[in-house]
Amino acid sequence: MTGDDHNYRKERRGFSRPVTLDQFFEGYERSRFLFDALVRGIHEVGVYELRITKSQIAFRRRKNFAWIWIPGRYLGTNRTPLVISLSFTRRDGSTRWKEIAEPVPGKFIHHLELYSNEDIDDELIQWYMESWLLG
Repeated sequence: MTGDDHNYRKERRGFSRPVTLDQFFEGYERSRFLFDALVRGIHEVGVYELRITKSQIAFRRRKNFAWIWIPGRYLGTNRTPLVISLSFTRRDGSTRWKEIAEPVPGKFIHHLELYSNEDIDDELIQWYMESWLLG
């Protein structure tokens, strides 16, 4: 396999190239508004890095601990403007979660739909902090 073949395979397997925040949210102004509100809400939790690709925004410290994505980009008729996915070592019992998955034993990914600023509340900030500590 040549180096060119290797690069082609990486692109074909869905590895996304980095994009800017403006590119990520292009055409999804409501989603950007909610993202900006979320960032204002979590700014005091601690330092993080953003990794932005075409499909998602990952929040990370030593490793990824939270992800943002726009369901309408992939699910067509979905009217949810933004989803935050948080990684925990436990299954949280709140009824607010849209879905909880356990991709590997002991790692639980919790998906929360965000529709308005009211969804970015103290409970979400606490969940974010818990996930941040694991990152």
